[in-house]
Amino acid sequence: MTKLFTVGPVEMYEESLEIGGLQVPYFRTDEFSQIVKETMSGMKTLLNNEDEGEIIFLTASGTGAMEATVQNCLDENDCVLVIDGGGFGHRFVELCEIHHIKHTAVKVEYGQRLTRKMIEETVDQSGFSYTALLVNIHESSTGQLYDINMLSEYCSENGLYFIVDAISSFLADSLDMQKHKIDAVILSSQKALSLAPGLSIVAINKRMLQKVNSIPLKSMYFDFKHHIADGKRGQTPFTPAVRVIIELHQRVLSLVNKGYAQEIADVQLLANDFREKIEKIGLQIPTYPISNALTPVIFPKNNAGEVYRILKEKYGMVVNPTGGTLGDTYFRVAHIGKHSIADNDELIAAIKEIIG
Repeated sequence: MTKLFTVGPVEMYEESLEIGGLQVPYFRTDEFSQIVKETMSGMKTLLNNEDEGEIIFLTASGTGAMEATVQNCLDENDCVLVIDGGGFGHRFVELCEIHHIKHTAVKVEYGQRLTRKMIEETVDQSGFSYTALLVNIHESSTGQLYDINMLSEYCSENGLYFIVDAISSFLADSLDMQKHKIDAVILSSQKALSLAPGLSIVAINKRMLQKVNSIPLKSMYFDFKHHIADGKRGQTPFTPAVRVIIELHQRVLSLVNKGYAQEIADVQLLANDFREKIEKIGLQIPTYPISNALTPVIFPKNNAGEVYRILKEKYGMVVNPTGGTLGDTYFRVAHIGKHSIADNDELIAAIKEIIG
């Protein structure tokens, strides 16, 4: 049986798997509306979104939610800074290009740590005046976790909207919409929420809601204004991922009861345990800041691709491979989802056996 050490989909919890085995109910009912309302309220609690903020459910992948956020929160009057440090950060650059949003990329090369100085130098060289900053706060293609406090302070000091893709960081690292003055957060079901893929979530605060309401969007499916209006009655404009919303309802109620801080502590414990043990067998981890969500494991002998293949084929363990020219340099091991210290030990023992 395959064991997932991937950042999404992840190993799911029994409660979610049980829901997945049930008949999908008809959803235009008062009962389903109540589920949606309770889930939205719980998400606002977990994110510490203000009372006047909104939660939007989209039946789409995380990229769909990224695109919808660019469409709904930005227009031709904006000029945007994009933190471009890997595959997912660059996706924001591509979306800005597609939707004709003026933008400048702050390039972060592999192995390089993002600093405020890099942002300021990019701004000085461009000569533009900016209105927003877009960031994938955890660039999961490299594992780097950007400094959310630094970025928040920079946006506040310069009057920028702060738009955060936290798809792989939510429930693994600190994230607080009010504390970090975040205007929009993008999430997805198959990461630390540990649910089936198919549902994405966008949370916006009151300030961003006012901006969304001012943009005449040319889209039917992704118009936030329609989603917000229907959300007031616990519904979505179009057929949602009904089963995943029911899974999310159960998971959110459990997380609210447990507390965000305790969930982070549990993930951090697994991450720290794995990192300590993986270094003891002669492998390395990056020196730049990394998320609790996953660990990039660096192979000095440049055999990461081979080890990945053997883990999957011989041991039934799947980690995240790395694409492109760095495919043999490192792979990534996730710590979100249903994992334990014993799972860490089993994976490390297999890697140790493979590398000799």
